[in-house]
Amino acid sequence: MSTEREHTIRWHDTGAFSTAIRERPGIEVLQDTIDGKLPQAPIAAALGFHLIETEHGPAVFEAEATEYLYNAGGAVHGGYYGVLLDSAFGYAIQSTLEAGTSFTTMEYKINLVRAMTVETGRVRVEGRVIHRGGRTATAEGEIRDAADKLLGHGTTTCLILKLKP
Repeated sequence: MSTEREHTIRWHDTGAFSTAIRERPGIEVLQDTIDGKLPQAPIAAALGFHLIETEHGPAVFEAEATEYLYNAGGAVHGGYYGVLLDSAFGYAIQSTLEAGTSFTTMEYKINLVRAMTVETGRVRVEGRVIHRGGRTATAEGEIRDAADKLLGHGTTTCLILKLKP
């Protein structure tokens, strides 16, 4: 009996998103991503999460743990928590940016509170801007399960970048 499994990934080129953030405010670009007018990021396709809500300041993703995200101990690898939170932090900050600006993560800290497994089901990941300055921004966020139990939380500091035309 084979225990081997397979996971196939399809993603879109990021060129349309990159062009859009040069020309339009972040909130509009993120809303177009939710509406399917722009593709989700390749990392989202690879790891099975997607942006579902945004406003000026917060951004919300949904994800569902699958076996291909497991570590050898039989639970979702801690790095997945980091990817989910870093994405929510970053898009929360992007939602506040003007056309022609983006961000890069300078640092983040996360805390894993509960294990995530296939049995956990769908999770909600929310990022919120704490401070938005001219050169840096900070954000915080949480991962919660369907019963609203906290699975992980954290904070970030991001550098705001002026993009070249």
